[in-house]
Amino acid sequence: MSDIVNRILWGCTTSRTIRAHWALLELRLDYHCEPILPRSGQTKTPRFTEVNPRQKIPVLQDGDFTVSESAAIINYLAATYDDPAQGLLPADGRERAQYDEWCFFIMAELDATSLYVLRRHVGLVHEYGAAPAAVVAATAYFQRQVGTVAEALDDGRTWLLGERFTGADMLMTTCLDWAVRYGLPLADSLMAYLTRATARPGFIAAREANDPTYWTAAGAPT
Repeated sequence: MSDIVNRILWGCTTSRTIRAHWALLELRLDYHCEPILPRSGQTKTPRFTEVNPRQKIPVLQDGDFTVSESAAIINYLAATYDDPAQGLLPADGRERAQYDEWCFFIMAELDATSLYVLRRHVGLVHEYGAAPAAVVAATAYFQRQVGTVAEALDDGRTWLLGERFTGADMLMTTCLDWAVRYGLPLADSLMAYLTRATARPGFIAAREANDPTYWTAAGAPT
């Protein structure tokens, strides 16, 4: 059975699903996508619930192995298919600790604690209700936390861990892109970083693959 049949990614359209598409495409792995959408009823079907009882996307099925959560998918793919000496996931103990520190910070402080509050109470008011005080607080918190990222980049490094592009950069890029779409101001060093990252062929291809019409009209990437 070919990889494209054996490797299935569930999910499209969100800032979290694009991370999984990006990792697959950055590593030049063949895959098929089931382009289901959040809050559409498609994640609550018996078929998908059997794949992921949490009813959340993205989810990757790689043969007989299934993993959800965008950061975990990136790490799994990098650990399984990438070059540990030069790839997306550092092998050195201290460098890996720095990588993990960035990933946990991004997912906890930028994604969940601040940007997703805006997603709920700005982009999805009809579902979660208006919460002006929470939006103001989350915006201020995001600016404080992302300011520490700008300070790190001010030393001239190309990527978060220096000159090596890693999975942490995928997480950071998608958060910064998310922030721009919400009209949040970013420091010059952050905008330059975002420009570098979104110019990567893997990201450009992932942005296309994150659109469900890509899969219905054009088929899987090669």
